[in-house]
Amino acid sequence: MLETEKAAFQVKTGADDQQLADLEAFRERLTEANAVMNLVGPDSLPDFWNRHAWDSAQLLNFAPGALTWADLGAGAGFPGVILTILLKGREGAHVWLIDSLGKRCRFLQEIVDALDLPATVLNGRAEAQSVTCDIVTARAVAPMERLLGYAQPYFERGAQGLFLKGEKAESELIEARKSWHFDAELAPSQSDPRGRIVSIRSLRRVRTTR
Repeated sequence: MLETEKAAFQVKTGADDQQLADLEAFRERLTEANAVMNLVGPDSLPDFWNRHAWDSAQLLNFAPGALTWADLGAGAGFPGVILTILLKGREGAHVWLIDSLGKRCRFLQEIVDALDLPATVLNGRAEAQSVTCDIVTARAVAPMERLLGYAQPYFERGAQGLFLKGEKAESELIEARKSWHFDAELAPSQSDPRGRIVSIRSLRRVRTTR
């Protein structure tokens, strides 16, 4: 089953054999680490190639020219590690993997070192980092209203947002507009029909009047 799903992933992404080898090495290390540290739901690992790898990789279709990415709350490496592996070898490509929990950052650093990835792991609050990038992204970090607060500094430095969201994406955007002005586009996820890819531009806070 895993080999069939891996082959399907290769067809959908155009990943080469070395990228597939790196992704497989990442999957194996994640499985080992997950046995002692709760990085992802263990029931999701058998569906690694669709639920995690393809779910992350599809973001590249929405910003094919983007070379620099910041993954906020990078956690187990989705989408950041997947994006880094697929961008590896492209001149100027770099991904920042940002997480506030030290043990997750240590896991991410082990992956970056083992696979020689063009990535920097940053341990700290997302909104406190001074990273300039093309795209700021996140998956399963926080409701949109709070997530935009974490991402605001990146937008101020010129980034656009591409966020992986679930079936509550529309209601989260409605709630977020109470605090933020922004342009948003939603597209269906290609890995899960319930999911949404949320593209955000022109972010600024709503001015409150007294």
